[in-house]
Amino acid sequence: MISASNISLRYGKRVLFEEVNIKFSSGNCYGLIGANGAGKSTFLKIMTGEIEPTTGEIVTDPGERVAYLKQNQFEFDEALVLHTVIMGHKRLYEIMAEKERIYSLADITDEDNMRAGDLEAEFADMNGWNAEPEAAELLSGLGISEDKHYLTMKDLTAGEKVKVLLAQALFGNPDILLLDEPTNNLDIESINWLIAFLGDFKNTVIVVSHDRHFLDEVCTHIADIDFSKIQLYSGNYTFWYESSQLAAKQKSDANRKVEDKRKELQDFVARFSANASKSKQATSRKKLLEKLTIEDIKPSNRKYPYIAFQQTREAGNQILQVENVSKKHEGEWLLKDVTFTVNKGDKIAFISQNDRAISAFFDILNDLDQSESGEFKWGTTITTSYFPKENSSYFSSGEINLVDWLRQYSTEKDESFIRGFLGRMLFSGEEALKKSNVLSGGEKVRCMLSRMMLSGGNALVLDEPTNHLDLEAITALNNGLKDFKGTILFSSQDYQFVDTIANRIIELTPNGIIDKEMTYTEYVNSEEIKAEKDKLYA
Repeated sequence: MISASNISLRYGKRVLFEEVNIKFSSGNCYGLIGANGAGKSTFLKIMTGEIEPTTGEIVTDPGERVAYLKQNQFEFDEALVLHTVIMGHKRLYEIMAEKERIYSLADITDEDNMRAGDLEAEFADMNGWNAEPEAAELLSGLGISEDKHYLTMKDLTAGEKVKVLLAQALFGNPDILLLDEPTNNLDIESINWLIAFLGDFKNTVIVVSHDRHFLDEVCTHIADIDFSKIQLYSGNYTFWYESSQLAAKQKSDANRKVEDKRKELQDFVARFSANASKSKQATSRKKLLEKLTIEDIKPSNRKYPYIAFQQTREAGNQILQVENVSKKHEGEWLLKDVTFTVNKGDKIAFISQNDRAISAFFDILNDLDQSESGEFKWGTTITTSYFPKENSSYFSSGEINLVDWLRQYSTEKDESFIRGFLGRMLFSGEEALKKSNVLSGGEKVRCMLSRMMLSGGNALVLDEPTNHLDLEAITALNNGLKDFKGTILFSSQDYQFVDTIANRIIELTPNGIIDKEMTYTEYVNSEEIKAEKDKLYA
């Protein structure tokens, strides 16, 4: 158990938290959510002691160990990979190092022998003899092969380092596990392994993530940061989102009878209780939802941007033809003989073990790069609109305000019209006059989406549009693309985003493509496709 008692944090006049009181109990997994800048990562750092609150204290049960997912990939560069994992249990690693120092002495005194005996006893009590096998099992589960366990951390790729640091946080069965964006840079196999691990984990977990599928699979509760407070709710992210939206709709519906509203809420809870069996955290969450009272469901104060894409012109039947497109990078094939036809109504998710391949392909389709060979042709009725992963070139025009920035991409120049579009994306009032060169990553993405909405394109190409967005904006974009009537080619690391939008999956490999008309879940779970991938990536 870990609890926050009267926690406040102020930076000058800015109040991030104000008298927060909350308890996180053993056996539960809590998803800590909030808009960008609400203080999710900061609150985790308060809980680890890395940040001192202005007032209040963090309390844990005596003897409980807190583990925290570190984000500094260079902190352990000189350490062995296996040892880096064991460092997650600080005291255990200190004992191992001290034992090694004593046994390496040329002349061991009686005092040294007594000290070593005490250390051996403590080491055994901590199950230290299983430390290396446990660390190796965690690494292997996350896809770090045995031949890399005794390399130094500096010999690993950035993605591999992320996995090692995750294994470090999970090591040694910590009593309280704090995870800040644990799925970042993880492949789908590693994410599924982590979901299964947390499903079996018996202690307290608090996780910050923008991956809604991950939150749905692992969370028993949602801790919502809003207006400097943290409110606790039973259930996973989707339950929290849909229940808060339903409660908000009912609150605005003054004419409906109280009994009708209550019945609607009861039916909603019953439906989610039945569906809880699909989750790794099924048993505990189902019990929580059964205990839930209707009064526990409250409308959220969170603001969602309005994202809707309209086609200026409906596309004809000829959308896009790609023939034998190939592309190299530093002598290695990114794309090899890519050939396919886009059909009307296609919403295609592009995936790859090398995300550079997807960006290169999308740049080629939008005439920002050239292929080594092959060709492509858009239909004569097609108007494309492109969302590139790298957008800095769009915001390099000096201190121009957002009204003038967006006006560049609009045929309608009236300021009230432009402000209306910005307001949809939560840039209202003085926010619309903010300078474009001081925007955060998430604000830039919202501006780029506004630009796309103004274009009226009937074929949208989006390269990782969920990067930098908070959960509210991801949800709004997800809904906007589901409702779009035109063609979509896109990539995203967000599982739910891909699974709910795409009706077709194309995987780009160095030796060709895999092209399947199916959902992402069907694609990921297909043994036939796994065998095909093994051949193409070999």
